[in-house]
Amino acid sequence: MRRGWKLDPVERAMLLAALPAAYGEVVADHVTCKPDPERDLLPTFGEIVGVADDGAGVQALVVRIGGTTDRPDGSTWHITWSLAEGRGAKESNAVIAERGWREIEPRRVALIPAAWD
Repeated sequence: MRRGWKLDPVERAMLLAALPAAYGEVVADHVTCKPDPERDLLPTFGEIVGVADDGAGVQALVVRIGGTTDRPDGSTWHITWSLAEGRGAKESNAVIAERGWREIEPRRVALIPAAWD
């Protein structure tokens, strides 16, 4: 089971209008967080602060949570935004690490703590 935050559906629609998906498969629904027994309460908001796109089928939005974009595992908080056929959401981490990301005007986003399969 994965744990993290889901996006509010209404806010998701507004974000997609403001930050259009670059590829055909729109994901745009969650930020993954590996379970951390030290953290009892998950934040309920973050800020979208950047975009990563490899130009070949992986687009992700970088999210600042609790004042940082750095996840405890060393990768970057993000939302996989869109994918081209044959690409996977797990590739977002590698795209951000290898290619970096460009800053955008910060946008506050509600985060709904959730667990899913």
